[in-house]
Amino acid sequence: MTESMRPRVYGADHDDPDPWPKAGRTYATLHGGPLDGLLVDVTDCPPAELAEGGALITEVGAYGPGGRAVYGPADPTALLAWHWEGDTP
Repeated sequence: MTESMRPRVYGADHDDPDPWPKAGRTYATLHGGPLDGLLVDVTDCPPAELAEGGALITEVGAYGPGGRAVYGPADPTALLAWHWEGDTP
């Protein structure tokens, strides 16, 4: 897989030379919305928090810089696939 096809990790700086997943870490994949295709490191999240998802800061959502994109699992049995639920300030 070429680097242009590898999923990047949410929160990595745009100029990070290694914005890819790290061995030994667990990631949720973001589906839809402004962060589509990125991975979120959920290694230290308890299952209850994984089931809630999260509001992730983004500059490209409906509320511009500082706004958040809300993601959560669409299926409680698939906690590592988070789907976009909308944007919030």
